[in-house]
Amino acid sequence: MTARFVYWMNVTLDLFIDHPVDDNAAQPPEWLRIDEQLHREFNARARGLSMMVEGRAVYEIMTPFWPDARADASLPDWMREYGEIWTDLPKILVSRTRTTADHNTRVIGGAGDDAIAQLAELRQTADGDIARMRAAYESRGELMRAELSQIPGLDLSVPEGAFYQFPRYELDIPSAELVARLRDFGVAVRPGGEFGAHGEHHLRLSYAASEEAIRTGVTRLGEGLAALRTAGA
Repeated sequence: MTARFVYWMNVTLDLFIDHPVDDNAAQPPEWLRIDEQLHREFNARARGLSMMVEGRAVYEIMTPFWPDARADASLPDWMREYGEIWTDLPKILVSRTRTTADHNTRVIGGAGDDAIAQLAELRQTADGDIARMRAAYESRGELMRAELSQIPGLDLSVPEGAFYQFPRYELDIPSAELVARLRDFGVAVRPGGEFGAHGEHHLRLSYAASEEAIRTGVTRLGEGLAALRTAGA
């Protein structure tokens, strides 16, 4: 029987998944409240999975807490229960940078690995529902960050939600004008200025695309920025 990938991500009813970058990481955003009723629903759904697929960022959020939560008497039983479920469940970690992982976890996606092909093979050989836990997008986000880091004049940050990179550029051109000029190089991105004053001199790039499209797009972006820099823009 062929397994089914189930995309698992927490959102609000209006599909909000991000939070302001100045939020205290130790203090959840106001809209995020996972109470006992909701957590027990998570537990029931997670217990029904045959496997989880996670990216590095999610794995490194989960692994310092949930294995220890299993025996933490200060936590309610429904949190200890999820600790048991997550720790014991077979997991696939998709990462370009990690080579090892604990807690019943297999790592794929390193140098020379085709993570998408490996996940496709996994689907054909496994049974039941496999939670993807944002892994494919996180892998592509890491790819885009790696490619963007090769372009001079870009200041990168690690996205905390959604599927976008938001690099700051050094050229003295308003973002809307830069986006219009980059179209001549076959690049379609969004101007950061559309997202408020703090976004000016930034570009928004989506990594909800194939690895080939990401590499091609970033290459064109680098060529366009280099040409504009040479022209004294």
